Amino acid sequence: MGCISTTNLKGLKLFKRGKVRDVYDLDDKLLIISTDRISCFDLVLPTAIPHKGVVLNQISKFWFDFSKGIIANHLLSAEVKEYPEGLRKHSGVLANRSMLVKKTKPLAIECIVRGYISGSAWKEYQEKASVCGLKLPAGLRESQKLPEAIFTPSTKAEEGHDVNISDSQAIKITGKEIYEKVRRNTLAIYQKAREYALSRGIIIADTKLEFGLIGNELILIDEVLTPDSSRFWPQDSYAIGKGQASFDKQFVRDYLEDLGWDKKSPAPELPEKIVKKTTEKYLEAYQRLSGKKIE
Repeated sequence: MGCISTTNLKGLKLFKRGKVRDVYDLDDKLLIISTDRISCFDLVLPTAIPHKGVVLNQISKFWFDFSKGIIANHLLSAEVKEYPEGLRKHSGVLANRSMLVKKTKPLAIECIVRGYISGSAWKEYQEKASVCGLKLPAGLRESQKLPEAIFTPSTKAEEGHDVNISDSQAIKITGKEIYEKVRRNTLAIYQKAREYALSRGIIIADTKLEFGLIGNELILIDEVLTPDSSRFWPQDSYAIGKGQASFDKQFVRDYLEDLGWDKKSPAPELPEKIVKKTTEKYLEAYQRLSGKKIE
């Protein structure tokens, strides 16, 4: 299973090349390929992380199945043998790291849920005693579990940072009925997933979900509860009052912060030891959650 940092599938129309995934247009469907690219601070790093795309794809597949009792999703198949015949010749690239999905109209907001206070939320709380404008109890400490999970929508930026927005701003974008549905479903998925992950020794501190519409039907799309879209902490080393060890790319962010890099292009190469450790973290996250191993 080699490292795949980009794809170029002849005969297929490239719909979008994101920071991590390559998406191909199949008329009424999309083919999503999770590559081994890694992005930090809104830039794709020049060094790929072996097996990362496989982990992202397989974890999303796991959670799509896990959450389908709450809301339908866009996944049609993640098995190459079930793809249209014209795609099977690309099985060397597609195996384990791709999924065939329904084409939807994505909502123009990202749906973020936070169960613990960390990262940018912790910084804002220290300054304003709030997170995304929501007032929180006094005296919270870094990485502490919040009294209840909070929903904090943001805009979706093609380039640069997403911007946190208020409930009223999000309602202007989606309409009140859709907003209430995404809020309710985001919190429900997070609560169910958080309980399950705890039973597997992982704390899901926060995550980001996306939704789309097929006609009037709202469904879950994109990626779900992966180490790229969530903060995963090992439960056995969790301690309030400090930053946490993690299974996500925070490990790489911390390395880059220590370099003193100005976070402008070009991004620096990652040394072999950081690449190896990052691969191990992604693989362990999948193994803990699914009980399965990626060789």
